[in-house]
Amino acid sequence: MRETTTMSIAAKAFKTVLIAALAAFSAMPAAALDLTNVAFVRVVSGNTSIPVGHAEFCKARPAECQANADPLLAVTLDEDRWNQLLDINAHVNGTVVPVSDSDLYGVEEFWTYPNGYGDCEDFVLAKRRALIEAGWPASTLLMAVVREANGDGHAVLLVRTDRGDLVLDNQDGLVRIWNETPYQFVKRQDQAHAGRWVDMIDDRAITVAATASH
Repeated sequence: MRETTTMSIAAKAFKTVLIAALAAFSAMPAAALDLTNVAFVRVVSGNTSIPVGHAEFCKARPAECQANADPLLAVTLDEDRWNQLLDINAHVNGTVVPVSDSDLYGVEEFWTYPNGYGDCEDFVLAKRRALIEAGWPASTLLMAVVREANGDGHAVLLVRTDRGDLVLDNQDGLVRIWNETPYQFVKRQDQAHAGRWVDMIDDRAITVAATASH
């Protein structure tokens, strides 16, 4: 209970920091978003290679890797949606035990929904599904591959809002804006098609090492 209370206080405190950091970036209709703002991760035009694990996931679940009908560029981040992000991130992080694919399935990469246990990408799939079920547009919920400071690969959920790209991560209990995380952003799902990916442009100098396990 004390841990939950502490996390709640930390989440509220981070909300204040997030709003302050984006104060100059006022909310606006998604169609008018300035995607050159540092709150958003820039992408390279055209599709890139799909991660092997996601390609296999799409073969097994093709209905979840289709084009998004009328894709929304960004969702409006209000109080209710913010709280949903916090709750779903905390719930999945708190109910899934992190275990590597090699230990759980005997293979290096196997993307699937967790059944009590899962690797980083399984956390992402669970959070994405939960948010879609809560009414969030699929085009704003993007699986992303990042690189940790030590060079290891990792997966997070990138949520595109009118306040910027937010990160849901099983290694961090807080929901952070992308450029406040210790990762190099490599590629993410295409907003127009859940089965396609685009490269991200991240030229920041990463100096903070991630210490937690996937």
